[in-house]
This record gives sequence, C-alpha cells and structure tokens, in this order.
Amino acid sequence: MKESYWGMFVVMLGMTAISFIYFFQTVSNTDEQNYLLLKEITEAAMYDAVDLAAYRATGSVRIDREKFVENFVRRFAESVTLGNTYVIKIYDVQETPPKVSLQISTKAKSNVTDKVIEFDIVNRLDAILETPY
Repeated sequence: MKESYWGMFVVMLGMTAISFIYFFQTVSNTDEQNYLLLKEITEAAMYDAVDLAAYRATGSVRIDREKFVENFVRRFAESVTLGNTYVIKIYDVQETPPKVSLQISTKAKSNVTDKVIEFDIVNRLDAILETPY
C-alpha cells in the first residue's frame, strides 16, 4: 500500500511539472514572438518609408510618417497570432533623422488550474535607421 501512494505522488508531481512547463513556455514564446516581430517589422517599415525623392534631391535620408505607420500596421497585422489582442502605441516618429518609438502590448491568458490567469506582455522599441555611405 505504501508503494502505491509513492506511485500516485510521482504521477501527480509529474503532471504538475508538465503544466508549469507548458504555462511558462506559452508566456516565453508570446514575449519572444512579439519582440522579434516588433524588431523586424519596424526595420522593414522604415526602409519602405524612406523618401527617395528627398534623398535624390538633397542626399539626406528621411522617412514619411504616414507611410511608416501604414506599412508597420499592415505588416504587423499579417504576422501576428490571431488568438491574441494587441495594442500598438506609436509614441514618436521623426522624419529626419529617421527615428521611431513604439510599444506593443498584449494580454496573455492561461489556465494552469481552474482559474484563468491573465497578464500583460509589453514590448517597447526605439529604432534609428542607419544607412551605409
């Protein structure tokens, strides 16, 4: 009888460990995916928003604010997970020198126990477009 209690204890401990691993893996994947999407999409949207007419005329690199926002939102919407709700906050877009500051937040949900746990994942990025001479 004593060995059966130990067997039940080991099985319950294993199930608890697997549920915690699943919970933290979900949180880590969401945070990492948001950060990498934010970084890559910001860079691509900044390159798309470069004003080529101003570059050809004066040689200075500048971006178009409206074009950047349009490209960023379109690319981000194409790439995100549909199960989450995202909030995009664009704090600053400077045209010359090209600089953007933005933040993406999402609410992640998980149910390890009977309760649904909900928390915010926030990623913030300040990016400056560098171009080789």
